[in-house]
Amino acid sequence: MSEIEPMAANVLYVDDEELACKYFARAVAADYRVVTASGADGAIEILRQPDSAIDVVVTDFQMPGRNGGDLLRQIELEFPHVVRILVTAYADKKLLLQTVNSGEIFRILEKPLDLVDLRSALRKATDMARIRNDRMSRFMAIEETLGFLAHELNTPLAAISNFARGIQRRTAHGDASSSQQLEIEKVALAMQNNARYCLTVLSTFADSVRHAGAATLDHRETSARRLIDGLLDTYPLSAAQRAFIEVEVRQDFRIAALPNCVSLVLSSILSNALRALADRADPKLRFVVAVDENPCIQVIDNGPGIPTEIMEHLLEDPVTTHSDVGASGWGMIFCKRVMLSFGGGIRIESAMGISTCINLDFPIVRNQVKRSDR
Repeated sequence: MSEIEPMAANVLYVDDEELACKYFARAVAADYRVVTASGADGAIEILRQPDSAIDVVVTDFQMPGRNGGDLLRQIELEFPHVVRILVTAYADKKLLLQTVNSGEIFRILEKPLDLVDLRSALRKATDMARIRNDRMSRFMAIEETLGFLAHELNTPLAAISNFARGIQRRTAHGDASSSQQLEIEKVALAMQNNARYCLTVLSTFADSVRHAGAATLDHRETSARRLIDGLLDTYPLSAAQRAFIEVEVRQDFRIAALPNCVSLVLSSILSNALRALADRADPKLRFVVAVDENPCIQVIDNGPGIPTEIMEHLLEDPVTTHSDVGASGWGMIFCKRVMLSFGGGIRIESAMGISTCINLDFPIVRNQVKRSDR
């Protein structure tokens, strides 16, 4: 079985001394992805890059221009999820206390850096960053899923409202008795009021989530590997199920659009696959991440396959082979709508009694391919 290695944390080290930057990078590069900057402005520029994904900032205090304390205060305001560590050779306790209180610094390290203390601080800092990123991802999942839900429901709800108004207009000139006409008008009004209520709730809740999270959300893209890692960490798998799941990362790639909705797609596909494999004597399930003609995630199982009559309608109509356990058949339609919403797609290949392969195709974007040698 191929286990997913946790992605190394990204650490930004800021120091105007080039040798200090090189020393830091050599000291921790085996465990972290290290980026360096020679000053506060350069550090902010790196943090603002959409694909920087910095987890921890370690900065020297005394630097030309803006000092490390000023940098950390700005980071606290713009990138509150980033864990901040200050390095200093100065013993001005009043100044350091002011910096700690105003910048919410995670740790202060003294120069020259002690490697044991540095590595210990980075381990704890990256643990804290992981917690913050998990919390942030939950907010993002709510916002993205709600946004997609609002997009999907706006049109049919508006249609219901328009249809109800049409009923009201027609009954005003119809041949029904007065009592029947009154009853129809009441039903039509109820339809219209309920549709308006749904539209209002969706709009209001979406805005409240978006505005409440604006200060804390970092809309960073993620990677296919990380999405699968997160799915297998959080999905309620039994020990036996986890044992037959394999992951093959041929070439990782970034997922910039609706990553949390893509996670829902993967979760739905995983659920279907586990259901299909429930009675298999030797179940196997494999995730494959690759970049061939297009970036793609494949989910392959050795289940019973999908009958031809179901395959013909699977992505178009609500059909299912598991209605006896409550399945509605809308799951794959939802998956298709998510993938199409950002220019991707979904393909299904199945051989009865042998296997089923679901291909999630992603659009090519600039600088999408990630190194997968870690």
